[in-house]
Amino acid sequence: MLRSRSTETARSSLDYLIVGVIVILLCLGIVMVHSASSVIAANKFGDPFFYVKRQMIWAILGVIAMFWFARFDYHALRKHAPKIAIISFVMLVLVLMIGVNRGGSKAWLGFGSLGIQPSEFAKLGLIVFLAHLLSESGERMQSLWRGFMPPLGLSLTAVGLIMLEPDLGQSVVIMGTTLLMMFAAGTRLTHLGGFFGLGLLGFGGLVAMAPYRIQRVVSFLDPWKYPKDEGYQIIQSLYALGSGGILGLGLGNSRQKFLYLPEPQTDFIFSIIGEELGFLGGLSLLLLFGVLVWRGVRTAIYAPDEFGSLLAVGITGMIAVQVLINIGVVTGSIPATGITLPFISYGGSSLTLMLTGVGILLNISKQAVFPQR
Repeated sequence: MLRSRSTETARSSLDYLIVGVIVILLCLGIVMVHSASSVIAANKFGDPFFYVKRQMIWAILGVIAMFWFARFDYHALRKHAPKIAIISFVMLVLVLMIGVNRGGSKAWLGFGSLGIQPSEFAKLGLIVFLAHLLSESGERMQSLWRGFMPPLGLSLTAVGLIMLEPDLGQSVVIMGTTLLMMFAAGTRLTHLGGFFGLGLLGFGGLVAMAPYRIQRVVSFLDPWKYPKDEGYQIIQSLYALGSGGILGLGLGNSRQKFLYLPEPQTDFIFSIIGEELGFLGGLSLLLLFGVLVWRGVRTAIYAPDEFGSLLAVGITGMIAVQVLINIGVVTGSIPATGITLPFISYGGSSLTLMLTGVGILLNISKQAVFPQR
């Protein structure tokens, strides 16, 4: 429905609240990456600043991308959406053929310590293409085969390629984001409910196919039964969160980063935040993410067209789903799966692509039609 210009006005400047939240998150992330990684970096590379120096470089590149895309008219993405999707799928295939294996997952293209993660590019690329596809579907979204299945099949194909790496965390984020976008596009709840039920069965099958995933589920149910193997990481994470108390042990005073908690600068950085900054620090971080999601949803509601609205839903949903999964794993609320905490965890591809997504969101916000106060 068209909005009346007499009661509403178009925004012509950046959403400085989003920019402010991102700046705070990036600064906190850089500080916490250094705090969490200094011991392991000194022990492994002889340089306590090894990880934080790289994180700062990626953050600078990401901020440049964010402000560039904030000025780049997002409507142009629609014209290139099919090309973006094709490039995303080509990269997902290439990584299976010539990718670098790290930590048991063949998920990187590159060499040595340098590399990019195609699944991160695919997440954003799929969001752009799905926004284009769903915005053209209209009433077809009420149909199972003409509206529901095409976008779902596309995402399932991407998930299938990513699961061959394997990377369960990225797969869950992609599917969660896809379902949110399809819900916003008007798909039937019965279709979503049916797929959710089949998804649970499929998830159970994926777990049953890999012994290490079975062990993850078992250790999730009772990690204390496996304190030296599958339950080790979550136990150390809970020790960190528990010892932080209300106010924390103080910045830099984590005990778990002394080679107790594996890779504390990546998937489990929230554990170190909880330990050093306490419950209040962790809650403040969640509130910042809450503000970011609120502004993203607000942008989606008042976007000038359906493509922009669905694009905003996808970017905001991607961030929200990833935060929920990461926090859920760290607190022992869901089975362990590797996924970074947006804007906070160490990781070049993830940080740069998340900031690129925020840049697109800022451009949609600049063109949105907000109510006059």
